[in-house]
Amino acid sequence: MKKILVLIAMSLSCHVIGQTDADMLKEIYKSALVEGKSYTWLETLSLDIGGRLSGSLNAERAVNWGKEELDQLGLDKVWLQPVMVPKWVRGAKEFAYIKAGSGETTSVNICALGGSVATNPLGVTASVVEVKNFEDLKALGEAGIKGKIVFYNRPMQADLINTFEAYGGCVDQRYMGAVQAAKYGAAAVIVRSMTLNVDNLPHAGSMTYGDLPVSQRIPSAAISTKDANLLSSMLKLDTSLQFYFKQNCKQLADVKSYNVIGELTGSEYPDEYIIVGGHLDSWDLGDGSHDDGAGIVQSMEVLRLFKTLNIKPKHSIRVVMFMNEENGLRGATEYAKVAKAKGEKHVVSLESDSGGFTPRGFSFDCKDDTFNKVLSWKPLFKPYLIHYFEQGGTGADVGPLKTPENVTVGLRPDSQRYFDHHHAANDTFDAVNKRELELGAATMASLVYLFDTHGI
Repeated sequence: MKKILVLIAMSLSCHVIGQTDADMLKEIYKSALVEGKSYTWLETLSLDIGGRLSGSLNAERAVNWGKEELDQLGLDKVWLQPVMVPKWVRGAKEFAYIKAGSGETTSVNICALGGSVATNPLGVTASVVEVKNFEDLKALGEAGIKGKIVFYNRPMQADLINTFEAYGGCVDQRYMGAVQAAKYGAAAVIVRSMTLNVDNLPHAGSMTYGDLPVSQRIPSAAISTKDANLLSSMLKLDTSLQFYFKQNCKQLADVKSYNVIGELTGSEYPDEYIIVGGHLDSWDLGDGSHDDGAGIVQSMEVLRLFKTLNIKPKHSIRVVMFMNEENGLRGATEYAKVAKAKGEKHVVSLESDSGGFTPRGFSFDCKDDTFNKVLSWKPLFKPYLIHYFEQGGTGADVGPLKTPENVTVGLRPDSQRYFDHHHAANDTFDAVNKRELELGAATMASLVYLFDTHGI
């Protein structure tokens, strides 16, 4: 009889907890959709400040804006965490054209890749060799590459439903393309933009020279997918054509910037932290609304929802606006370094850096028993059409905080349109849907609430 009573009590207890959680999630979604501030915040960040390249004036303005907005939320603590970041400047707009054997020229759309050196003041002109991967470089060798422009033309794999997997399958040519081509004496590198769309927009992104001496570094630029297709087709007809481009970028000395941090102090476990965050910096071609203005304002909205709904967290909840994710990850590295030095225990770290599209769920990097616990919450998200709960990669900025014991999480919105805008001039405020953005913020706040309430 006692066993039956215990089972009934447990059942009732679970029912009450589940019902309470469901009611709270309903309130979170209602507040985000009816009175949320994420879209208004994003409008200011995107339109009044704009693109926020690390070390730029706009990045500095974004830091000041972020701190002011967090101060107004009435959090327990708000502060700036200093971090030295790289300062790379694009300079005057790039210019490029294809020159056929007949002498006819066709202008094409390019942009310098972040961290690249400039061409000489007159630009670079050379014949072109098209490759798909680094194995092609090796096969051609110095005899087939020296003095030429290497054209990396491996597209994102269109039949992969997970577009981040498609991106990961070809981004090495952008990041490592120049340092690999320089080994064989290439004059420069142009890389097919990382997007599934075929358009005239070049997509920026970071690249590296590794330990290559400055004297051996070659210019590296992205070319739009439409122009990459054009160049490839022209090469098939005329292997003697030449490519010209000029870019004026420069790497300057590191400058001081900041991570922006706000905190609601926990009532029971003030020394255990759950963080939500995104990166405050962006590329300079658009205004960084999807990458990663959306993640910033969604993370801010999580703490606003806790305050508005009078949720008193057991753990300390932090919002972290990381600086310099795009070309260095300095902000995340510094935050993790300081946290370790202070002995801070980060139990859950949630990142939004996949755009402001309709949320589908989360990816988790955690122990199996924790993931099984998370799966038990899945029915709570069913009314909001959140169904994706998978173990896997989470996010770059929360990566340095990962330990064997804690949990890192990535918000996973629908990704099919993300790379249409990623690092391009059309990553702008008008491309963000208000309701989709707000649903993402509510989804993040709901998960934070459940982790705070029930632990890991």
